[in-house]
Amino acid sequence: MRVLVVEDEVRLAETIRRGLVAEGFVTTVEHNGDDGFVTACCDEFDVIVLDIMLPGKHGYDIVRDLRAREVWTPILMLSAKDGEYDLADAFDLGADDYLVKPFSFVVLLARLRALVRRGAPQRPTVLSVGDLALDPARHQVVRGTTELILTPREYSVLEFLMRNSGVVVTKREIVRSVWDINYEGDENIVEVYIGYLRKKIDAPFGKSSIETVRGVGYRFVSEPV
Repeated sequence: MRVLVVEDEVRLAETIRRGLVAEGFVTTVEHNGDDGFVTACCDEFDVIVLDIMLPGKHGYDIVRDLRAREVWTPILMLSAKDGEYDLADAFDLGADDYLVKPFSFVVLLARLRALVRRGAPQRPTVLSVGDLALDPARHQVVRGTTELILTPREYSVLEFLMRNSGVVVTKREIVRSVWDINYEGDENIVEVYIGYLRKKIDAPFGKSSIETVRGVGYRFVSEPV
């Protein structure tokens, strides 16, 4: 099995490489994001181990651009405990799993074997409601011919609503699906993001896609008016 390790901490990368080689993996190592991206695009691997914070091309950008190129190799991301970025965003962009540093090599090996058994996923289906389309692979939202720029959280809320098009969903359901399961903040944060979405996906186009069902929640209507 072939593994690509993209990690700028040379000592850690070498430790991972030696361990994987000892387990029978054919291992390639890159120490910066630019080289890692090129190698991932130009060669075939069974799984990629990718650090988030890298010199050159950022780990998030690598994931996003690989999926945009329809490279579906499973990706396990590495992150420091005090990392600046939310790991949920990595999943939104197309990562398959993650480990927080420091980690056990035994756990890393088990995660990699699980990803290899699972294999490369098929390209996610584009979600379409009326002339609004959301492409999970490219992390892209388009209304007609206009690409819409959303924050990761706005994107996640919209994806949840579109996957449940025509169904009334509660604030609690949205929070549990989009925010961390242990989130203890005010559920009214959902109202804020619904407002953001309406300004971006509906108002400029004279649409009304997100219907408020008072006392219950929200419904993404199948035929925007």
